[in-house]
Amino acid sequence: SSSGVNLYVINDTYAFRTSLDVSEFLNIEKIVPKPLSRAATETLAIIAYHQPITRSEIENIRGVSLSRGTLDVLLELQWIQPGHRKSTPGNPLTWKTTNLFLDYFNLKNIKDLPGIEDLKNSGLLDKNKVIFNDQSVD
Repeated sequence: SSSGVNLYVINDTYAFRTSLDVSEFLNIEKIVPKPLSRAATETLAIIAYHQPITRSEIENIRGVSLSRGTLDVLLELQWIQPGHRKSTPGNPLTWKTTNLFLDYFNLKNIKDLPGIEDLKNSGLLDKNKVIFNDQSVD
């Protein structure tokens, strides 16, 4: 591109980003984030693919109980946020991803997430184990 700054649309909001061909000249300091735990990574993936989703639904998919700390880490990163309350007994809170999640992972829309077959083919998902019920993303 001919400009040093480009305008991007992310989920009906706008963001300016430095053009890739000049970004290396603007990096002064890079903060290396602490890697996410396996539980946080799994939880984030489940929320991204199944949102809006309740805590108990996350636990059902993972097969283990979800510690509050796992959601706290994702909330602190501002990658997830509370959604609406579900119309089921107890009216549980749902969780969904944020625009910061999309921005961090360079996605314009949640539908840009790779599909199940893409994940299997890249080796990121065990071909014999299906974590996701379907490939649709709301």
